[in-house]
Amino acid sequence: MNDDTLGTSLLVRARNAIAAEFNLPAQPEPDHPALAEPGATFVTLTQNGQLRGCIGSLEAWRPLDRDVRENARAAAFRDPRFTPLSVDEFARTRVEVSLLTPAAPMSFTDEANALAQLRPAVDGVIFECAGRRSTFLPQVWEQLAEPQLFMAHLKQKAGLAADFWSPEVRLSRYEVMKWKEPTT
Repeated sequence: MNDDTLGTSLLVRARNAIAAEFNLPAQPEPDHPALAEPGATFVTLTQNGQLRGCIGSLEAWRPLDRDVRENARAAAFRDPRFTPLSVDEFARTRVEVSLLTPAAPMSFTDEANALAQLRPAVDGVIFECAGRRSTFLPQVWEQLAEPQLFMAHLKQKAGLAADFWSPEVRLSRYEVMKWKEPTT
């Protein structure tokens, strides 16, 4: 399914969803049959290479078309780490869409065994324990290339200590196909 037509369709829909909130004109939206199927996306917004918002779905529970639009609006206006995107920022904001594969639970005996199974730059990881959950897309490996560092930050994102471990930890992994708007 990694085709440029789907990527273009998702990127245009994400940008149009944000533009609509500012009452800006929409770009023509190429069609793709996958848009009607359930899909899970993350929409990442950056400015000058720096994160400006990132929100997504870990499970495919609504049509891909709706999922990417909702996540684009959420990344722009409801990411709690940032103030809502302003119309002045919009033109210099770059959109990236990641389409997730279904997450697969991992089996491991301890943290070292789990770390040994991770595939840097390939795996997105979902961490769950004690009612807390966090995820990192595979793109995060670009900043946190060592599995131990990746896991430590993932635990901190879940609100736990970097050295936390428990037999109740559950990990799942997924892969993504991603598309990014060209730099203008």
